[in-house]
Amino acid sequence: MKISPLKIRNIMIIRHFRLIILVLFLGSFQAQLLAQSIKNPQENLTNVKVDELSDQQIINFKDKFLVQGATLADLELALQKRGLPNAEIEKLMLRMNKLGAISEPNKTSVLEQTSAQRTAVKSDVPLFETENPFTLLLPKIFGSELFNNPRLSFEPNLKMATPLNYQIGPEDELLIDIFGFSEQSFKLVVSPEGHIRVPNFGPIQVAGLTIEQAQKKIRSQLLKIYPRISTGETSVSVNLGNIRNIQVTILGEVVLPGTYSLPSLASVFNALYVSGGPNMNGSFRNIKVIRGNKVLAKVDMYDFLINGNAKGNIPLKDQDVIKVEPYDIRVELIGFVKRDGFFELLPKENVSHLLKYAGGFTSQAYSKRIKVIRNTGSMKSVSEVTEDKFGLFLPNNGDQYLVDSILNRYENRVQIEGAVFRPGYFSIHENPSLKTLIANAEGLKEDAFLTRATILRTKEDNSLEMLSVNLKDLLAGSSDVELKREDKITIASQLEMRENLNLTINGNVLKPGVYPYAANMKIEDLIIMAGGLKEAASLTNIQVAQRSFDVDKLNATSEIAKVQIISINKELKSDPNFNYELRPFDIVTIFSVPGYRPQIQVEVNGEVMFPGKYVLSKGNERISDVLKRTGGITAIGFPGGAILIRKKGNTLQDLIIKQNKLDALKKLSKDSVKVSEEIEKEMSRDADIVGIDLEKILKRPGSKEDLYMRDGDVLEIPFLKQTVLVSGQVLYPVRLRYEGGSSFKKYVSMAGGFSSKSLKKRSYIVYANGTAKDTKNFLLFKVYPKVKPGAEIVIPLKDEKKNLSAIEMVTIATSLTSMIFILSTVIKF
Repeated sequence: MKISPLKIRNIMIIRHFRLIILVLFLGSFQAQLLAQSIKNPQENLTNVKVDELSDQQIINFKDKFLVQGATLADLELALQKRGLPNAEIEKLMLRMNKLGAISEPNKTSVLEQTSAQRTAVKSDVPLFETENPFTLLLPKIFGSELFNNPRLSFEPNLKMATPLNYQIGPEDELLIDIFGFSEQSFKLVVSPEGHIRVPNFGPIQVAGLTIEQAQKKIRSQLLKIYPRISTGETSVSVNLGNIRNIQVTILGEVVLPGTYSLPSLASVFNALYVSGGPNMNGSFRNIKVIRGNKVLAKVDMYDFLINGNAKGNIPLKDQDVIKVEPYDIRVELIGFVKRDGFFELLPKENVSHLLKYAGGFTSQAYSKRIKVIRNTGSMKSVSEVTEDKFGLFLPNNGDQYLVDSILNRYENRVQIEGAVFRPGYFSIHENPSLKTLIANAEGLKEDAFLTRATILRTKEDNSLEMLSVNLKDLLAGSSDVELKREDKITIASQLEMRENLNLTINGNVLKPGVYPYAANMKIEDLIIMAGGLKEAASLTNIQVAQRSFDVDKLNATSEIAKVQIISINKELKSDPNFNYELRPFDIVTIFSVPGYRPQIQVEVNGEVMFPGKYVLSKGNERISDVLKRTGGITAIGFPGGAILIRKKGNTLQDLIIKQNKLDALKKLSKDSVKVSEEIEKEMSRDADIVGIDLEKILKRPGSKEDLYMRDGDVLEIPFLKQTVLVSGQVLYPVRLRYEGGSSFKKYVSMAGGFSSKSLKKRSYIVYANGTAKDTKNFLLFKVYPKVKPGAEIVIPLKDEKKNLSAIEMVTIATSLTSMIFILSTVIKF
């Protein structure tokens, strides 16, 4: 079938039209995606130039972003979503790396965390919402904070009293109240034609009238049906109810241009806030309000920002147009000013105006001159504006002004420190010489080292030199020393130049320790400083040890300390016959009276007739002796379970016992965690359980089982035990009723028997009195320990056997083959 050229042409046109529609659709879809990804217009990084960012901006951005736990991958993704081009992202990464802002990234990305991990910080809060770091990459334009501050909305106040100059228009609601002799209320909406229709009366034209004018007109019309209005017996009130919306178009350099429906009470600031305010290129000082195709007003936001004057915030009317022009002159001011950032200037404004908008200099600013970096068209130039030309210098668009800080140095400072009453900094103009400076520092202290003071001086090439001065000669009238700027005078203290002198007192005093030495101190003085003597202190055997400075190091028998034994009286009075004066670093030891011994207390608890604390009357009292004093064991007492709790000591024997226990724990258990826990428990325990056999002690008092009681011992007599605990490697660990005469294996059988991992030959039993007994092996038989009431049967875990690997088996086989070969060779020879 032959197709005509005209038809072919139409088909091609249709195809091209479809292709254009598809391209437009994809473009709009991509724009929608970008708009969705940038929910906050103030985060739009599309126009950001990394080369224009300062180093401090990049460092601050890193501190706010990466500190929240995000990775570099998160950073790149977030920047892409906010429209920053890939080339600018690469520049940003390079500058962050150069500034040392990139550290080792986190292993887990914030975007990869679980929801539970994210909500652990703050639930239902999107990433970076609480502290948005991306605004730090945007230029800091003065005034932009008005439109991205969530605490400032510029919403019109719809609850205020109706302004008298408010002009009524279509869709406004009027509230008419008639009260007095006649009472009636009406809610009437202004029609599109501009009138209201009062029931039983007819239309009244009110569009274009103010509230005050409308009230007069409505009152005069209602006189026709309410004649008593003229006499005052009936009153009429007209108020504004629901207000109408107006259409305002906002265009030009704003973040979100378009037509907005606003309340009729809205003003210019309300409209600008709704549109997001001026964008990066928008002017804050040339905002036009156009009404009826004529410019009604020009708004300068700086008048509001600097002076708080809102005269430019005029009310808007329907079909008004707000146009934000591009800025003409914008400069950057950085450094030591109260508000740094980008500022917009009018053509005739100078540097003084710029400083005014920035709030002026800070206290550390160098205000004599400001550096200016200016674009010349082909390159940049640097110049300076001195203080006398601030009011004459006119900025150009793109200028950058840098305010430096004052120098960290002094033009007239000298310093004195050490043994003077008022050390510190002084002016060299009032203190040109050393003698004058000392006098103005309120003079030297009594402990000043007079033979040598030092002056650290900075020479003209900034190198240092040290000068020394004899203060004794200076004060005696020798020539004074002229000072120079930045001289540092140090006067040493004799007290600080020697070792801290102290004395040590040990033994039977209330506060033994180290005390400062003072000249002419006696032993009695030191005892008083130590709080006085204890009751057990001996007055006739006080040891004083002095340092020795003439030790013969080649003679092993040479005296290394001078030790003296002295006596004092009880009233600590000085003895004129023996007036010993302490020397620095003496060590005084107060021994106790030979026959003194404090009471020894022990405690008996549990099933005895009179439990409580007992004082030993003799040093060789045994358990049986103390038990007799308690009145004996009660009827339900269990001697077989009695234990003796004894305080730990620091003797060598106690340390050996503790170490043996720890070694036993390591051998018995293969569980390293459990062993560590048991060792930690053992080390923290301040008392030991001593295994005793009270039944034997009661049968044979004074025998070797009948231990001597020590201070702090606690004897516990439990009530009769009736159970046996089976634990460890049995099928069902359980506590069983004690049955007299039942064997070890019977109790194990009642707990389900040995498990497959049980080590039978190492089974043991722990009795109620704290002693233990293990299983004995005789030939091929196992002799299990006897079971008693309250005992615990423990079946240990068998060591796991490790199977040989293939490499180990090959190694063993090779070794055996080699040995057989060597043996056969030896036998042949």
